[in-house]
Amino acid sequence: MNTKYIDLINQTFDFPQEEFQVAKGELQFHNIDLMALTRQYGAPLKFTYLPQISNNINRAKSWFANAIEKHNYKGKYNYCYCTKSSHFKHVLDEALKNDIHIETSSAFDIDIVENLKAEGKINDNTYVISNGFKRAQYITNIARLINDGHKNAIPIIDNYEEIDLLSQEIKGKFNVGIRIASEEEPKFEFYTSRLGIGYKNILPFYKNQIANNKKVNLKMLHFFINTGIRDNAYYWNELLKCLKVYTSLKKICPTLDSLNIGGGFPIKNSLAFEFDYEYMIDEIINQIKLTCEEEDVDVPNIFTEFGSFTVGESGGAIYEVLYQKQQNDREKWNMINSSFITTLPDTWAINKRFILLPLNRWQDSYERILLGGLTCDSDDYYNSEQHMNAIYMPKYNKDKPLYIGFFNTGAYQETIGGYGGLQHCLIPSPKHILIDRDDEGNLTTKLFSEQQKSEDLLNILGYKQSTTKINNKKIESTKNTVKISENDNY
Repeated sequence: MNTKYIDLINQTFDFPQEEFQVAKGELQFHNIDLMALTRQYGAPLKFTYLPQISNNINRAKSWFANAIEKHNYKGKYNYCYCTKSSHFKHVLDEALKNDIHIETSSAFDIDIVENLKAEGKINDNTYVISNGFKRAQYITNIARLINDGHKNAIPIIDNYEEIDLLSQEIKGKFNVGIRIASEEEPKFEFYTSRLGIGYKNILPFYKNQIANNKKVNLKMLHFFINTGIRDNAYYWNELLKCLKVYTSLKKICPTLDSLNIGGGFPIKNSLAFEFDYEYMIDEIINQIKLTCEEEDVDVPNIFTEFGSFTVGESGGAIYEVLYQKQQNDREKWNMINSSFITTLPDTWAINKRFILLPLNRWQDSYERILLGGLTCDSDDYYNSEQHMNAIYMPKYNKDKPLYIGFFNTGAYQETIGGYGGLQHCLIPSPKHILIDRDDEGNLTTKLFSEQQKSEDLLNILGYKQSTTKINNKKIESTKNTVKISENDNY
């Protein structure tokens, strides 16, 4: 009888897969020995596999290149990285190895852009596409970037006042884009996105505020829908509506030459994940070309702003199962040595699912379980997979530690979780490891950040200059630090 965990996976999925294999009963991820990594650094542990960032960028660039060649498309393609997905320097450094551009969403993003310019990672020819509702500091920072000579900076107008605000601070001419306020699917609580300007208002806005403004050139129309790029009637309908606006604008605005279709490429969230990226890109290029030919206007240059697609599949989180609680005759809770709320906040905030697999004990029998985090919050749990309404893991055995991994977690989780700050119930942020390959293809690892210590959290909370006893251990603190045994439990 096939009762081993590896039998369950082999019977349920097409396995092994490109990034996942099993060797000697232990999981390999992009040929990384995850148990060796865990033995070296411990768990809980977060990691970023940097080469996957470049892999995904170049996959997308090749798909667009193929579609442009196939359809004899006359416009150019520009890949922008959506920085809000992960602002970390190691992510930007890896992404910028691949001749890409930047999309920003807030004031401090411009400071990062200027830092990258100072290091020579980008230059004045790099496009900086600035989205988002622009408060005073964001306007000031964009103006400073343009005034310092970055002519390929394109602020995307989100509301009616931004043209005047930018004009007041920018010296000389500058380029802008306009974001379309897309209409969302009926399941949403709102009908029209709060971002951008409505379809019917874009032409009047251009005529009233841009057409006769000698300082401003309209270069780009920006289109993005909340549900992302999907092969369904809703997406294609919204894209065609966008193209009608583009062709109407192009006929009266000769400077308009670019269409930004935003981000929204899905990433793999299950071993059963299927998405035909190449078909979607091919059909998007085809639809743009056909519409422009029908309206007798030149095709636009294409921009995308892939964030999760760029960085998501590079990330992972590893936990140890500490204990199993049998709460009733049906439910077994495997308690992990961290928290889902603090380390994978999307799992409880928006019910997002990631790929979940054990790292070891693939040759053992399995059982149905629930996963619980360490916080005293009832929502700190993970109870189902994308492909089934259950979790199956190797059976708990207190004498055989079980380690589990969540994969493709590289986008948004650190910033939403408040990296480096307070965590719910003061659960510390885990270690973070950067994994790379040298010129010969050999794996290298580097500790990016240590697990948070009690003094890190106490300092944030304002506990200073005190001496306390915890569990009969004396803790001595200076003004800014608290010393406690590193082996103390949290």
